[in-house]
Amino acid sequence: MSEENKISAYLLIGGETPLRDVVHRFYEIMLERPEAKDLLSMHSDLTAAEEKLFFFLSGWLGGPNLYFEKYGHPKLRARHLPFKIGKPERDQWMLCMVQAFEETGIEDPARSEILHQILNLADHMRNQTDKIE
Repeated sequence: MSEENKISAYLLIGGETPLRDVVHRFYEIMLERPEAKDLLSMHSDLTAAEEKLFFFLSGWLGGPNLYFEKYGHPKLRARHLPFKIGKPERDQWMLCMVQAFEETGIEDPARSEILHQILNLADHMRNQTDKIE
């Protein structure tokens, strides 16, 4: 399949409804899992965060570019600089995201491919050097 005919990840997972389900479940998991307490403490308004994450992921996965249309360029690293994001925070974020993808029924190979890309994105967001133990 040529690059121009490649189906977007957004369409591979089924579009808006499955993506909304993933994002909604992600924040529910964050509230439920004690292992995500540091991640949860970074959020003051989960409703707004959920909308922004859905908007961002929609465009990032090749669907409608909702975040850009409403807020402009995401500038992810700059927007996250006020928060301490090291390996533990990245891992908490991924724990919730992996569980959300699994529980909402996103199937392989799309799930694995997207989660790999999301891990790269989450790792890029790190702004703290972790201590070697």
